[in-house]
Amino acid sequence: MTEEFAAHRIGTKAIHAGQPPDPISGAVILPISLSTTFQQSSPGVFKGYDYSRSGNPTRQALEENIAALEGGKYGLAFASGLAANTTILSLLSPGDEVISADDVYGGTRRHFTRIFGPGAGVTIKFVDFNKVEQFEAALSPKTKLIWIESPTNPTLKVFDIPEIVKRVKGQGIIVVTDNTFMTPYFQQPLSLGSDIVVHSATKYLNGHSDVVMGVVALNDDALYERLKFLQNGMGTVPSAFDCFLLLRGLKTLHLRMKAHQENALVVAKYLEGHKHVDAVVYPGLASHPQAALVRKQMSGFSGVITFFLKGTITEARKFLEALQLLALAESLGGVESLIESPVIMTHASVPPETRKLLGISDSLIRLSVGVENIEDIIEDLDRGFKNAFPTDGQ
Repeated sequence: MTEEFAAHRIGTKAIHAGQPPDPISGAVILPISLSTTFQQSSPGVFKGYDYSRSGNPTRQALEENIAALEGGKYGLAFASGLAANTTILSLLSPGDEVISADDVYGGTRRHFTRIFGPGAGVTIKFVDFNKVEQFEAALSPKTKLIWIESPTNPTLKVFDIPEIVKRVKGQGIIVVTDNTFMTPYFQQPLSLGSDIVVHSATKYLNGHSDVVMGVVALNDDALYERLKFLQNGMGTVPSAFDCFLLLRGLKTLHLRMKAHQENALVVAKYLEGHKHVDAVVYPGLASHPQAALVRKQMSGFSGVITFFLKGTITEARKFLEALQLLALAESLGGVESLIESPVIMTHASVPPETRKLLGISDSLIRLSVGVENIEDIIEDLDRGFKNAFPTDGQ
């Protein structure tokens, strides 16, 4: 963490950590360092950087900023969220076992089950961490890593991170928490006991749907050195320009997350009272299955809502096709509202039988509420309902 900002609040960290004025020009905005290589005064003697894959001034600034935001000692940046995942999983050896949350991002599950697991000889077990008996039955002497998403994608289950950590403490098991949905503004997993926090920075951290990147934060010196070695050796690094864009997006993180949450709470209550909605899942609602844990573990609720239409895939399609403001698109966390059907889009790679077990039905819709005027968002949702259920105009 950038020490001079350790005592500051998160908004101040987002704007300043890792980004002092340029010592040469006094520029208050960090310059982009596009150079791939750096001059050495003597063979092997250089000023902190030798080759941009191994280290880059713009990337270092971003990594320091991420560490500060998550309350960690170290940060690392990667070419995508899955590149970050791949690098973390490369800490493992053949014969090791991973216990993962059952309801995770479809790309993470695909990577676990169809690429990394079989390719590396690592066993992946999926459990609902809220069912203690499932979790304990999955633990074995071969368990080396726990993978948590909280809230999960897309059913928004919330897991008790300190309780999970407590159950594996002292066993040499690395606990990883994906904090993409909450961001450090609403939840800081390192303070809850996680060893590593990972983000798809493509989402809320960047917030403008124009960067694909992943980031990691952690405290352990030895674990950092191993991940840093892998980051360099595997080449899973982002470009300097993308690092600059992410730093720019992070400067408004605290402002955007407040606005996302404010709008999402209004939308969630609107949906909860709608006669054509079967159920709404949002951490900010009292009806959330883990509402008490939400208020204990998180300082807010973010902007993602999952809801179930009273209908089939036909009604879901009609609803989505009628929208004019809300973009029918994958991803989430942008300033613009994004909406999708997980069974067809983000979780299409998850086998149908698995989706059924997880409750990812044809009528499930995931909505990432943006920061547009709330009246316009509601009007667009009304438009979708009228097209999906035309007989009563609602």
